[in-house]
Order: sequence, then structure tokens, then C-alpha cells
Amino acid sequence: MQEEVKDISAEIPQESIPAEPRKEWRLRINYKMITGNLPFILFLAVVALVYIANNHLAEKKIIRINRLSRQIKELKWEYLSVKSDLMFRSKLSEVSKAVEPLGLKELSTPPQRIETAATNTEQ
Repeated sequence: MQEEVKDISAEIPQESIPAEPRKEWRLRINYKMITGNLPFILFLAVVALVYIANNHLAEKKIIRINRLSRQIKELKWEYLSVKSDLMFRSKLSEVSKAVEPLGLKELSTPPQRIETAATNTEQ
């Protein structure tokens, strides 16, 4: 059951097989091809530069946004602390402590309304 393997290359005449020289990649890149594709190569270079510039601008904007958000948080905390300090200092007991060295004291009697004669005649 042994099959014989035939060598078919021996049956094909050598004259019918064209002998192609082996082309290297260096031979495919020539001056004519480069000059012919120069506009496309320049277009690709410009697109690459625009891509890089866009990436840098986006990174700068992200850094600026992060910095501004940190500043907003700091200002918000400062606003809240100043607001709470103002609320504390505007309490009646704190105001009376602050004006005591000036000789001002809290009223013990309620304020009285003073009416003038001009307000009586208008009614």
C-alpha cells in the first residue's frame, strides 16, 4: 500500500517557468514613488501634528478643570466657615459682649414708639 510520490517539477519544462528575480523592499521604494506620494505623505504629517496638538490642548484643559474644581471646593469651604463665624458673632449674647467695652448695654425695657403730630393729621 505504498504510494509513490511523483516529482511533478521534473515533468514541467524549465523554459515555461519564468525566473523572477527576488525583489527586496529597498527596490520598491524609489524616488519616483516618493515624489508621487509626497502630497499624501505631507497630509499624513499634518494630520499627525494636529492630533498631537489636540491631545496636548485636551490635557491642558483637563489639568485646568481639575485645578479650578479644587479652588471652587476651597472657596466653598471658606465661604461656609465665614458664614458660620458671622452667624455666631451676630447672636445677641456675642454682640453684647463685643460692645460692652464701649459702654453700651442691653435694654431692660422694650423700645417705645414715638409718634409725631404729622403722622396724626395724615389719618
